[in-house]
Amino acid sequence: MIRRLLFVLALPGLVLAQPPAQPPKPLTADQERAEYIRQNYTKFEFQIPMRDGVKLFTSVYAPKDRSQQFPILFLRTPYTVAPYGIDNYRTNLGPRSEKFMREGFIFAYQDVRGKGRSEGTFVHVRPHIPNKKSNKDIDESSDTYDTIDWLVKNIPNNNGRVGMYGISYPGFYAAQGAIDSHPALKATSPQAPVINWFIGDDFRHNGVLFLSHAFGFMGGFGRPKADQALLPGSKFDMDTPDGYNFHLSMGPLANYDERNFKGQVEFWKDLVDNDTYNEFWKSRDLRPYVKNMKPAMMTVGGWFDAEDVFGPLRLYESAEKQNPGATNMIVEGPWSHGGWSRTDGTMLGNVSFASNTSKFFQDEIEYPFFLYHLKGKGEGGKLPEAYVFETGRNEWHKYDAWPPKQAQAKTFYFQAGGKLAAKAPEAGGEGFDEYTSDPNKPVPFVPYITRGMSYNYMTDDQRFASTRPDVLTYETEVLDSDVRVAGPLKATLYVSTTGTDSDWVVKLVDVYPNDAPDPAPNPENIRMGGYQMLVRGEPFRGKFRNGFDKPEAFTPGKEEKVEFELPDVFHTFRRGHRIMVQVQSSWFPLGDRNPQKFLRIQDAKSSDFVKATQRVYRSGDRASGLTVRVIE
Repeated sequence: MIRRLLFVLALPGLVLAQPPAQPPKPLTADQERAEYIRQNYTKFEFQIPMRDGVKLFTSVYAPKDRSQQFPILFLRTPYTVAPYGIDNYRTNLGPRSEKFMREGFIFAYQDVRGKGRSEGTFVHVRPHIPNKKSNKDIDESSDTYDTIDWLVKNIPNNNGRVGMYGISYPGFYAAQGAIDSHPALKATSPQAPVINWFIGDDFRHNGVLFLSHAFGFMGGFGRPKADQALLPGSKFDMDTPDGYNFHLSMGPLANYDERNFKGQVEFWKDLVDNDTYNEFWKSRDLRPYVKNMKPAMMTVGGWFDAEDVFGPLRLYESAEKQNPGATNMIVEGPWSHGGWSRTDGTMLGNVSFASNTSKFFQDEIEYPFFLYHLKGKGEGGKLPEAYVFETGRNEWHKYDAWPPKQAQAKTFYFQAGGKLAAKAPEAGGEGFDEYTSDPNKPVPFVPYITRGMSYNYMTDDQRFASTRPDVLTYETEVLDSDVRVAGPLKATLYVSTTGTDSDWVVKLVDVYPNDAPDPAPNPENIRMGGYQMLVRGEPFRGKFRNGFDKPEAFTPGKEEKVEFELPDVFHTFRRGHRIMVQVQSSWFPLGDRNPQKFLRIQDAKSSDFVKATQRVYRSGDRASGLTVRVIE
């Protein structure tokens, strides 16, 4: 009895015992970086005066370490430098790699004119003024110069060296910084920069309006300043997930503003109304001004950048021609728009690149570039002029020029029976292929339902297109050895149409063998056997065949030559694969519909959109084909 009582009396002690202390919850990666930044950096905010008196909001994160001097890494953006307030810190500083903030730099972020908390008026791709005559002559180069001048004179412990970087629109500002640059600017890295919005970047490609992209972007970012919380990628309020049907039901281009934007998106009107390469677009072409370049420049792009594949390649090319001897390099990887910073770059859509290409770029290229030019440390001075990723083989390569000097032109000609071969067809004859193009039933640009411009379209399977009667398909025999293509492509088409205008879309496609392995794991049940991977595709508005500033009608039935350049690729068609070229006259709603009548498309009515019979000729003296550059 006594033993039992003692046991019962002991029970309350067991019940009241405190549970063991739980270990603190581990911090997320964002929380860890934020804590590191707070411990090692102090945030400041300034309104920096420009030469015309306008003040630009700039936030600065300065190292607390006062024992040494640091260079400044500077980013200018129209997308706001939030979070605002000196007690609200970013969760990452500088480019994607954490090495930058741990190494120690002064990080400066600026809202450009008319955006965020900066004063002034925002102007899309503000034209450069080469010969400034007064303080009222301002552009992005002068704002960059004035800001850098203020920073190096007013931010303590800086070493007098500044670097710039930025992706997409900020890439445009990084490129502008290299023009008439401040002496303290020692390095700049324009990444996916805007260069020309009529020829090949973002909203127009060879005159074709990139409809779904322009609609999605301008529906958010294009709104008045009061609505700037809508950042790029914000989608206009569509009542369906099916972008193809949405845009088709919208009817003629004239309906978009009336039904959707209601006059609120100023630049939409500019995009639509300026339908030829006029002074509006010419003044916004950065290429003529990239001269007398003083800072080292590393331009970065993605082979599969749905927005700006054109910009990086042509910026590098222009700087190379106008600045002999300057440090001017290009990096191209297998990325979508900004994919080197936003993804790990191991794949895009269904296509694998077999490694973390983004981390390689961040650690082995981007960080060494800035470390060397801003701190004089490391191996960044030994980087090659061209550091490029070869898709197909999935390898990085270094070259002393781009395109590689050993790449030689080779034309693949269209042949009878849908064949494609390097041998030109024999002279004479009336060989041609034809199809009916109906703008009321346009060829879709992807085989699935999407609201906007899917980034994956750049590597999507083209089997859905090659089975359509309004798409011509030409294909080589099975390759008995690798074919390495490096550099720009040139389409040469001899065509006729029963209409008075027409678009011509040319696509280069890699056809996989039937036994190609499926992805593993494969939750989407993708079948890679026979996969037709888009390597490069580009549209051309036919009325610009003799110049983008002078549109000319087609004479129905008359043969004409249409020739245009497609952006560079670096791709190997492996042994056992086939090379394919597709030709079509619509790519919807990626591109706007051509009514196939010669008129201002923004003025077209529904009744103007008519069928046309398109012919593509392939005889010896009218040999249509695609010219590539091959490394033998």
